[in-house]
Amino acid sequence: MRRTVLVRTSAVVAALACAWLTYTQNQQPPPIGIQKLKDDLYVIGVTKGVGAGNVAVYVTKEGVILVDDMFDRNHDELLERLKSVTDQPIKYVLNTHQHDDHSGGNAKMLAINAEVISHRNARANMALLKQPGLARLTFSEEMAVYLGGKEVCARHYGRGHTGGDAVMYFPAAKVIHTGDLFLTFPPQPFIDYANGGSALEWTKTLDEVLKVDFDIAIPGHGPMSGRAGILKFRNEFQAMRDRIQGMVHASASKDEISKVLVNDYRWAPAGLAIQQVDAMIDELGGPVR
Repeated sequence: MRRTVLVRTSAVVAALACAWLTYTQNQQPPPIGIQKLKDDLYVIGVTKGVGAGNVAVYVTKEGVILVDDMFDRNHDELLERLKSVTDQPIKYVLNTHQHDDHSGGNAKMLAINAEVISHRNARANMALLKQPGLARLTFSEEMAVYLGGKEVCARHYGRGHTGGDAVMYFPAAKVIHTGDLFLTFPPQPFIDYANGGSALEWTKTLDEVLKVDFDIAIPGHGPMSGRAGILKFRNEFQAMRDRIQGMVHASASKDEISKVLVNDYRWAPAGLAIQQVDAMIDELGGPVR
């Protein structure tokens, strides 16, 4: 029985990995803009529609620290937006996770002598998927980057969107960048089971994030938010997960579960989001935790 579950789960996560790469590589790039959050701290992000993830820009007297670098195809436009606020070179790029819409520009950043840093699981995920631009520096739990008298802390709080999620903290500004652990758009989260994601662990990870002393939260996608926004997202995620887990334990069918996710939680009716259902049923089918 367990062998059957493992085989089915392996097939699902492999399909998810392929689907994710196909999806991210075929999206048309919407326009991106830049906004100032606090002194020397900016966000470059999509101004309309769905596209690459938000990029944090920290300007120092010795260079620039970026959090994420969008798709490969966004590289030139990202540099143009950066030049509108500073002539300093990019020294470090911190990846929140391995997806192309957040780390697809890594190879080009390495080519201009920026150092790329990620959690070791994110790097392992990229290597497995043969993505270019592997980080040359990794960490297991936390690390800090110091440049021009400023500090950025990177920490892995646990599994959620992937198994290699990192949250970046700008202590002087009391700002965090959550990557896709927290979204303000689109509404539904993507649980990347192929790369270590977990519906069960996601809320525990956010509980740890909420212990950080911050005022502003830069989400992986969408407008800026704060502590209340993350708490709302966390509670809504738990309510969704608990309801689906109850359905799994009541032997609801995949079609019944999919219908609830689409109609009540705005998951995509086809494609990436709905492909998570098999893996989600397997994860939530164990004892209630």
